[in-house]
Amino acid sequence: MPARPLSRRHLLLGGAALVPLLAGRASAFGEKSRFIPAVARHGGRWDARLSGLRRIAWEVQRRTSVEVVPDARPFSLSSADLFEYPFLYLGSDGGFPPFSNAEVENLRRYLTFGGFLLADANDASDGDGFDASFRRELARVLPQSPLTPVPSSHVVFKSFFLLDSAPGRLLNKPQLLSANIGKRAAVMYSQNDVAGAWSRSEAGDYEFDVSPGGEPQRELAIRLGINLCMYALCLDYKDDAVHLPLILNKRR
Repeated sequence: MPARPLSRRHLLLGGAALVPLLAGRASAFGEKSRFIPAVARHGGRWDARLSGLRRIAWEVQRRTSVEVVPDARPFSLSSADLFEYPFLYLGSDGGFPPFSNAEVENLRRYLTFGGFLLADANDASDGDGFDASFRRELARVLPQSPLTPVPSSHVVFKSFFLLDSAPGRLLNKPQLLSANIGKRAAVMYSQNDVAGAWSRSEAGDYEFDVSPGGEPQRELAIRLGINLCMYALCLDYKDDAVHLPLILNKRR
C-alpha cells in the first residue's frame, strides 16, 4: 500500500506519524489534522485582522478540499504550540516593540523546521510603522536571509490559482517579498494589507474598501490568500506535479 504524505505539522513537530490534511481523511484525526491559521501575538496591535484570517480559512474550505477550522488562534512567539501550525500570520496597523530573545529564538526554530510566516503591513507602511518594526525583527530572526522580491514565476502564484500579481486592500507594492531558507520561502511579506481585503464585520459586510481596483482586486487578494495557505501546506509540490484531483474538485 502506498505511503501517505507527511503533513507539515508533523514535519514541524519532528514526528513520524502520517496525518493527511485533505478531505475524506482529515476527519478521522480530529481538529489537529485541519488547517487553522495561527496569529503571532506581540506588543503592538497584533489582532487588527482576526476577522480576515477567519474569512480566508473559510474561503480555503469553500474553494478547495482542505479541511479547516475557520478560526484564528493567537500564540506568543515563544510558545511551543506554534509548532503544531504550519501557517503563522504576523500583522499590525502600526509599529511594535522588539521581540524578546526567547521569541526570536523560538520563531527562528519554527521557520527553520519548516514553518511558514505571512507578514502583513496592515498600515501599508514603507520605512516606518509596521514595515520598520518587521524589518528590524526579521533581521534578528533570520540575519542570513534578507528580504528579496518574489518573482512572478514562484510557485506561490500557481499553488492553486494562477496569478500574476499580489494585491491586498491596497496595491502600493507590486510584489511580495520573501526571506528564504535554502530554496524555500520561509517568510512572505505584503505591504498591501492583504488581510484587510479579506476582513468582514460580524454582519457579513467587508470592513474595508479596496483601492484602486475595487471588488475585482478584492477577489484577487482572496485568491492570493488561498495560494499562500496552500503554499504553507504543500510548499513546492506544484513545481513538479499537476494539481491533485482531490484538491481541484471544489475549485472555483
